[in-house]
Order: sequence, then structure tokens, then C-alpha cells
Amino acid sequence: MSRLNFMEKLLDGVEVEWKALEQVAKIKHGKDWKGLETGNVPVYGSGGIMGYVDTYSYDKPSVLIPRKGSITNIFYVESSFWNVDTIYYTEIDESKIIPKFLYHFIKTIDLMALDTGSGRPSLTQAILNKILIPIPCPENPEKSLEIQSEIVRILDTFTELTAELTARKKQYAYYRDQLLSFEDGTTKDTKSTKRFEVEWKTLGDMAFEFGRGKSKHRPRNDQKLYGGSIPFIQTGDIRNASHVITEYTQTYSDFGLSQSKLWPKGTLCITIAANIAETTILGFDSCFPDSVIGFIANPEKTTSNYVEYLLSSFKSKLQSQSTGSAQDNINMGTFESMRFPFPPLAEQARIFAILDKFDALTISVTEGLPREIELRQKQYEYYRNLLLSSPKPETIQTRTVS
Repeated sequence: MSRLNFMEKLLDGVEVEWKALEQVAKIKHGKDWKGLETGNVPVYGSGGIMGYVDTYSYDKPSVLIPRKGSITNIFYVESSFWNVDTIYYTEIDESKIIPKFLYHFIKTIDLMALDTGSGRPSLTQAILNKILIPIPCPENPEKSLEIQSEIVRILDTFTELTAELTARKKQYAYYRDQLLSFEDGTTKDTKSTKRFEVEWKTLGDMAFEFGRGKSKHRPRNDQKLYGGSIPFIQTGDIRNASHVITEYTQTYSDFGLSQSKLWPKGTLCITIAANIAETTILGFDSCFPDSVIGFIANPEKTTSNYVEYLLSSFKSKLQSQSTGSAQDNINMGTFESMRFPFPPLAEQARIFAILDKFDALTISVTEGLPREIELRQKQYEYYRNLLLSSPKPETIQTRTVS
């Protein structure tokens, strides 16, 4: 039986009873940690771990809920811990509710809506005790815990996939930045001891053509501009594309083309408005507006492939040059004056080959994992909706956050 069918069978005809938090857990205050000896037990405050001591305030699975300060920082702890007076811990009745099920549900609540502080955000024990928790199948505790356990498994998988995606992206960015770092002005051929000089050049120095796209006609939403056979892409398309853009959703008519410019396949596109320094390489001839720069590489000096990876490494620096207006922009002059490292062509090709191979190896991260995360998110929302469909008694109004 598949996990999906198993879960649906578990939830089939299940009733949900809403119980106040105080019916399934006791909220306990923290204590000062001054004077405690240093050890291996983590000390939690509303901001997270503050240090380590040699004793504990509780040694069973618990959900930690801030009392004041960062009141949305909810923590789940399975082993011994000490908590200070800025954060509560919970003694959970595990015959009624699985601790991590409680954690995941509390995470869906908009705790800021329960804030009682006049200045610094605060949550009182009385308010928290009245939060309503959905308990599936309350008349059958064994089945109730089985349902809760399966929901926890789904949510844990979602959390792990999200963490994996983030870690892999950071790993790739670090590796890319290391390859493109030329702090001493040279780069070393890994197959020999020869070192190459690295020239710092502007993009204009390395291009056959370098300039902004065109869309002269106003208004830009004039219908006579569109509906022909000429591909037309914008900043959002570039942001959502991979290394090479292979699809488009808008087209220009002959009139649209007459007031624009058709850039050839292989052109590197760089956004300078709304989504700054997003890049992709055209997989087809296309027009684009003046919020996008086109770069056609001089093949005797560089390639669009190398420059695309280079700009992704310099993205944060480029974004820092934004005008800071309501809609972020970066002017053409920034790109005309900023210099980038260009080793010899052979070294550029080597760097591109390594990064391209790494990109291919992590394609499951850039494409597969997000799809898996989306699937798990839909699963979670489906089960949550089933679980929360029972009417809630008017004990306390709590809003959930998605």
C-alpha cells in the first residue's frame, strides 16, 4: 500500500476534536542560568541557543515557545535542555499528542496576532493555554497517534528536502566563487605549474556587441505589438530560466519587431531592472526590452558561457549597486565601468567545463528537489485541510500562517 493511500485510509471518516493546549500540555517557565557550570546541555532563550551548562530543566521531547522577544521562534527539542525566562517549555502528554505534531501545528499559528506586549512582543501563559489544537480520532488514542505520526513524517520530509536544496545551492555557489576568485591576479593551470595572468576588463571590452534591448513604442501593452512569430522575453522570463533559456510565452508582431531589436541565439541576457543581475543565454533569436542588456561575446576574448557564470558569482556585488528605488534598478553605466576577471581563453573554457559538469550533476537539486518539495507541500496542505475541516469551537481565535 502506498503512503498516500495509507494516509487517506487513516483519515477516512476520522473526526477531529479541538482541544485547548492546556488539555494536552503544561506550559512551564524558564529560569536564570547564571551560576550554572559549563557543560554540554544547551541553554535556550527566545533567540535560540545561548550557551551550554551542566544541568537541565527538562529532559524529554518538548516544544519551546518564546515568552517575550522573538515570539515566532518556535523550537523542538528532543533531549535535555535548560531554558531561561524569555522562553517557555512544554510538558507534553504523549498519550494524547505526539510532541513533534504539536510543534508542526504551533508553527502554523500566527503568534504575532496573540502578542500582548505594548512594546517588546510578548506571549502570556493564559493566552497560549487557550490555543486550540486539532486531535484526530480522539476516541481511539492508538489510531490518533498513528495519524499524527504519519503527518509528522510528511512534514519532516518536506523540511529535510528544503534544507537539502538550500545546502546544495550554497555548496555550488561556494565552489563556483572559489573557481572564479583571482585575488592575486593569476590563476594556476591544474595540469602544470604554469601560472596565467588574469586581466580585469569591462564587459564592453570583451564584446562584439553590448547594449540594452529596445521597446520604443508606448504604451508597452499596445496589442498591435504582440501576437506574431518573433520571440519576446522579459526580466521575469530570465529570472525563471536556467543557464540557457529554451522557452518563451510572448511574441512580437512585425510591428513589434520594427520598434525593437532582434538579438541572435547565444546572446547573454542580463537584467538591470526589477530582478537585478539575473542572467540566461538565448536558445533562440529574441527581442527584449531596455530593462535587459544583451552581451554578444568576442570569441577571440571570451564566451557567453564563461561570462554567465562569472556574473552569477558577482551577483551580490552588482545588486548592491541598485538605486534603491521602489523598483530596484541598475544603470548601464555600472556595467560599462565595472571590471571582471578574464584569464586566457583556455582557462575560461576549463572553468566553464567544471562548472557546467557540476551544474549537470546537481540538476536534481535545481529541478528535481523543488518539484519534490512542491509535491510534499501539496500533500501537506491536502492532509492539513482534511484535518482542519472540523468546526472549531469559539474558545480563542487563532490565525494560521501558510
